[in-house]
Amino acid sequence: MGRLFVFSLECVAFLLLLYPVFSLARPLPQRDPVYLNFVLNATDLPSEDYYDYIIVGGGTAGCPLAATLSQSYRVLVLERGGVPYGNQQLMTQEGFLTTLTQVDTYDSPAQAFTSEDGVPNARGRILGGSSAINAGFYSRADQEFYKHSGVNWDLSLVNQSYEWVERGVVFRPELKNWQSAVRDGLVEAGVDPYNGFSLDHLVGTKIGGSTFDSSGKRHSAADLLNYARVGSIKVAIYASVERVLLASLSSSNATTRLRQSAIGVVFRDQMGRYHHAMVKEKGEVLLCAGALGSPQLLLLSGIGPRSYLSSWGIPVAYHHPYVGQFLYDNPRNGISIVPPVPLEHSLIQVVGITEAGAYVEAASNVIPFTSPARSVFIRTPSSPLFLTVATIMEKIVGPLSSGSLRLASTDVRLNPIVRFNYFTNPIDVERCVNGTRRIGDLLRSRSMDYFKFREWFGTRNFRFVGPALPVDQSNNEQMADFCRRTVSTIWHYHGGCVVGKVVDNNYHVIGIDALRVVDGSTFSVSPGTNPQATLMMLGRYLGLKIIKERTRLK
Repeated sequence: MGRLFVFSLECVAFLLLLYPVFSLARPLPQRDPVYLNFVLNATDLPSEDYYDYIIVGGGTAGCPLAATLSQSYRVLVLERGGVPYGNQQLMTQEGFLTTLTQVDTYDSPAQAFTSEDGVPNARGRILGGSSAINAGFYSRADQEFYKHSGVNWDLSLVNQSYEWVERGVVFRPELKNWQSAVRDGLVEAGVDPYNGFSLDHLVGTKIGGSTFDSSGKRHSAADLLNYARVGSIKVAIYASVERVLLASLSSSNATTRLRQSAIGVVFRDQMGRYHHAMVKEKGEVLLCAGALGSPQLLLLSGIGPRSYLSSWGIPVAYHHPYVGQFLYDNPRNGISIVPPVPLEHSLIQVVGITEAGAYVEAASNVIPFTSPARSVFIRTPSSPLFLTVATIMEKIVGPLSSGSLRLASTDVRLNPIVRFNYFTNPIDVERCVNGTRRIGDLLRSRSMDYFKFREWFGTRNFRFVGPALPVDQSNNEQMADFCRRTVSTIWHYHGGCVVGKVVDNNYHVIGIDALRVVDGSTFSVSPGTNPQATLMMLGRYLGLKIIKERTRLK
């Protein structure tokens, strides 16, 4: 904590709009998680082995899926990153920004990418996936998500699956001064009713769940592996899956014909050695590599648009025109202020859900800083000056604007090229304008007066870090310009293998046997305030459905 970082106000503005929390993490005592008993380095795996289910990606959906299937079958999880356990930066909320910005090494838990829209972003490269690097907010999906996702959901099983997840990784946060003020200000601003603490998606203002416990320790989807059957599961870390192995097999239909079927995967370990993981009879390959990784792997495996694959010299296994299409990212817009009083570190704990399709959230943090304007700083014994900053942001529902993904290389370790086409749909612009107006209403609430500076002649005003909202917030053109000019990400990108286009309503890749995609790449809309709850539920939900399917077929 004694190290001092120097920032200009412009740099602070940039970082705050991208990443809402920064500090060095404090060490916390930890007990060894159960899942360490079956985690091994990919170098220790045999050159070939057989499993009932091979899960590519030990992320937000992959971990609960693996834990569930291991109760009945032999499961292999292939994770390209390492383990979160023991990484003190990663395991505390104060280390959130540091984790997202320290992306220089091959084994860093976050892999940075910048879309062609020019917006920096990040994807998880760690056991637990992006649930191990995010801001921890937990809230169940909007009921509209189930109606429009293209899946015939068993809502009773959905609720059971949520409850299973929540027993392991979800906690009630304790609100302090900034989050309490935001809660009260949202209600004053008309984002009502106040719903108290709830894990459900409810219009109005509420306190949501958190995957940080009362001591500040992070929990993630990796913790759900503690539910796994130890003798039936292997989790290989630093395993880079290069492609899905396909073979032409006879179908079981009366009219005999050949169909492509997944029979395994090829992956490389840290030493560069190749391994083959193969599926047993009735087994499956399950892609859980995320909205970038799953469509990328399908393309590298020869599943995608025929002409595009041919241009890369990739043998075409199945012509799939929509792989990598319908890629979305929820735009984030907001403001940051320097308050006259110290604030606590806080990640997102309160949300205002509006009828007009916007979610308003907030965070606060303390940044080491050097400046002669000493009135805005606090001193601590371990470091001389700290800048206290608070951020209010909004995310729109959906979105409707979509983009696409294409390969940058045939090396799976390199990020694909993505474009999200923010605000190309005018409805997204309208929703953003409504959301940013709500931020203006919040700033005008009495609850926010405490965070203004007293100016000459008794006036009180906010001190903004970076762009402020337009003065005339009734001007649609100015507000729309603000939305486009200040757009950043809230890390909720999804799509690329959407239901009804690439996978069917049971997540099977259309036209390929024994291959499913189980992650956010299948979503055509983000399921509410934060997708992690729904993704963890999805892993558990589909695991239970697969077990039930196979039991019925015996």
